[in-house]
Amino acid sequence: MLELGANDALRGLPLATTRDNLSKLVELATHAGARVLLVGMRIPPNYGPRYTAEFEKMYADISGRYHLPMVPFLLQSVALDPTRMQEDGLHPNAKGEPAVLDTLWPTLEPLLKKNH
Repeated sequence: MLELGANDALRGLPLATTRDNLSKLVELATHAGARVLLVGMRIPPNYGPRYTAEFEKMYADISGRYHLPMVPFLLQSVALDPTRMQEDGLHPNAKGEPAVLDTLWPTLEPLLKKNH
């Protein structure tokens, strides 16, 4: 599973750099024989609508380029629920982790069962 977390996005790197770095991780993993699941992340809107939208779109672009299965947003079912997020508002707490697994599992399970 490859994913950039909120902390990666909040560094404010140019998106071209972030896209290149994530693409390189995909290439290294696939060349090593790994089956890659790309896991998308969204960032708070305080970086502006263009940066926020392009950050989210980056995952779909890379998924398409490398023909990877993708989960669009890791925190889909917990991000807006403060009872399942840590105080920083960026990371799930122990109560939120089962929901994160529920988001990942439908796409991850088939990859685990696949034979080369």
